[in-house]
Amino acid sequence: MSGICDGRVVIVTGAGRGLGRAHALALAAEGARVVVNDLGVGPDGLPGEPPGPSGHARQVADEIRAAGGEALAHGGDIAAPEGARSLVAAAVDGFGRLDALVNNAGFLRDRMLVNLGEDDWDAVVRVHLKGHFLPLKHAAAHWRAEAKAGRGTAARVVNTTSGAGLLGSVGQGGYSAAKAGIVALTLVAAAELGRYGVQVNAVAPAARTRMTERAFAETMAAPAAPGAFDAMSPENVSPLVVWLCSGPPSAGVTGRVFEAEAGRITVMEGWRRGPTADKGARWAPAEAGEAARGLLAGAEPPLPVYGAE
Repeated sequence: MSGICDGRVVIVTGAGRGLGRAHALALAAEGARVVVNDLGVGPDGLPGEPPGPSGHARQVADEIRAAGGEALAHGGDIAAPEGARSLVAAAVDGFGRLDALVNNAGFLRDRMLVNLGEDDWDAVVRVHLKGHFLPLKHAAAHWRAEAKAGRGTAARVVNTTSGAGLLGSVGQGGYSAAKAGIVALTLVAAAELGRYGVQVNAVAPAARTRMTERAFAETMAAPAAPGAFDAMSPENVSPLVVWLCSGPPSAGVTGRVFEAEAGRITVMEGWRRGPTADKGARWAPAEAGEAARGLLAGAEPPLPVYGAE
């Protein structure tokens, strides 16, 4: 290992299993001291299987320590104000500093829109979008105070969006909306926090987790052939996350969205102004429609929504 995160203190939310666990272990292998957060719920956000609240976080922290690294477990709800506050405090009190935050926690409650209950919508938006906002808010307040005290920071935030948030996904209205919101939050945070030495980026991963292995069983299956490249292993996503959490190696990279899947890394290019018509005065409805159709004829067609026929 190159040790590109030597001495850095990194929080990873939802790190008890799946992508979060992979990120935590990869960060520790590169020298980071890791705060492993996990609430211990099931893939739908309801009380999960043993070992229960924070137990999976303790297991990952123990695994890091057994390999010679430094880690501590945190079992708080990062979508609640006290949980998010205590998460940042755990890093600062336990390791004396905070250098990076990886927002990863989430769960699914998939339904078609006509069958999607308000409670399910609220729960999914809460864990993904509010669960990114609150840890980011408290971490940002810490880094702003450090900057104002004259202690320079090279802080990093890695948010977790999804192809569902970038393109949409049938049956995942709440999840897609929350993940799209995370992209906008990333752009705003990058613009606001740069003055304090904070870089903010987002990653849209594709990997085998509890949330994907059932819904996309065939796509996410591990290869049957011994020694074959496991394209959907969550460990394939972690190297980019580790690099984005590093100090000097990732300097200057902020406000960007990446896709990471198998051995592929893609820089996503978001909304840009395309064909435009300007009348210089108010359009009549029929005129506006005619102009819009003309513009659409010269525009790039959108990529298809996941799951669309």
